[in-house]
Amino acid sequence: QVQLVESGGGLVQAGGSLRLSCATSGFTFSTTSMGWFRQAPGKEREFVAAASWTASRTYYADSVKGRVTIARDNAKNTVNLQMSNLKLEDTAVYSCAARTVSLGASQSASDYTYWGQGTQVTVSS
Repeated sequence: QVQLVESGGGLVQAGGSLRLSCATSGFTFSTTSMGWFRQAPGKEREFVAAASWTASRTYYADSVKGRVTIARDNAKNTVNLQMSNLKLEDTAVYSCAARTVSLGASQSASDYTYWGQGTQVTVSS
């Protein structure tokens, strides 16, 4: 049974930091590319960051580049998203996703097979 469980969301002031975690089980994490996406109220889901299973390649949306770091821990089957200098527009539900079948990371949500339930991040002024 595949499970992705996010944690670490919450309320933070603008300029603050949060670290999101995604604990996974039920598939071979070490050969699975992982991504983080977010969806704000009334908006479409958008790509945030991704980490390929091979060569530890990472990818970031332009809107978060320089403020966000994705890191995978293959020993713990988790993928983390460290976010700093948070802005009001970062408020959203953040979800992690797994792209199985040993494919590289993708910025397209439709390329991911499994999804977590999401964790709310709210940035206040």
